[in-house]
Amino acid sequence: MNTRERFQAVMQFKPFDRLPLLEWANWWNKTIERWHGEGLPGNVTDRYELCRFFGLDIYKQGQFQMWLPACPRPVSHGSGILKNEAEYERLRPLLYPREPVDPRQWAAWAQEQQRGEVVLWFRVDGFFWFARTLLGIEDHLYAFYDQPRLMHRINTDLAEWMVRGIEQLCAIYPPDFMTFAEDMSYNRGPMLSKDMFDEFLRPYYDRVIPTLRRHGVMPIVDSDGDVSVPAHWFAEAGLEGILPLERQAGVDIAALRAEFPTMKFIGHFDKMTMAQGPDAMRGEFERLLPTAARGGFLVSCDHQTPPGVSYENYKAYLALFREYAAKAGELSQQNAAARAPDAP
Repeated sequence: MNTRERFQAVMQFKPFDRLPLLEWANWWNKTIERWHGEGLPGNVTDRYELCRFFGLDIYKQGQFQMWLPACPRPVSHGSGILKNEAEYERLRPLLYPREPVDPRQWAAWAQEQQRGEVVLWFRVDGFFWFARTLLGIEDHLYAFYDQPRLMHRINTDLAEWMVRGIEQLCAIYPPDFMTFAEDMSYNRGPMLSKDMFDEFLRPYYDRVIPTLRRHGVMPIVDSDGDVSVPAHWFAEAGLEGILPLERQAGVDIAALRAEFPTMKFIGHFDKMTMAQGPDAMRGEFERLLPTAARGGFLVSCDHQTPPGVSYENYKAYLALFREYAAKAGELSQQNAAARAPDAP
């Protein structure tokens, strides 16, 4: 199987030869800086160069650019750039660029995709994330109660812009999947209620997801933290998958799979085991193997590899990943044979 065929087989719950060897997120700069001092060649810095150097499958990611260059940015994490609807109206001409991704780059990537060499995906700020970026964390949470019209105005504009961008992108060539960046959960679960989700987010997923499906693009939500409860909301909204399934937040892939037998999952390898050595990492792969062998689950680090992971431990992680990717493929083939109509 080539890279794209393997992705499609796993995500369609079909037999596969091995799991994709995947880093769904880029590495932290501090992690790469550490590894450069521990044996990683200093000229290997680019995300996709690193994938090739480590022997990983290449999943190329485009990101919808939400801002024009002249638009102000938050001055610190959690701060915003506007306070009310009047300020949103003043800033709106500096939001929602006409071309959210570089069409020439996407066309070049699409040629690699059609040859099966890469999987293509894009990321866009979702209907929780983007309003929070504009308003800042605290003001955003108050705005659900104090400024509901502004919240709906932002998400109406965002959904219409997303649809235009998706159509533009898919006119070149459709990606294999996409993610709505939301981060609406942390280690104690979601930061809003089901009623708030249904009122302020669900209508806009309902606007965008049919366009994605019409082009054959798999919609996945990216939310850190414990997604066990909002997973039900995402499924009802038509989202087909979730990443990164952070283990330290209490997420359990086996429990999620039991509740959502057809949902797709990405991530979930506990990054905290990576600094503990091969035995801890082997135990983590053993935990994930039964679910991974059943399909619909791309194993990957459950967020970016932390700077506390040495270069030697990362190489050990990759060796174990290859071993268990092959084991999952063998089990997948065995399971498919056992399900065959003429199986003994």
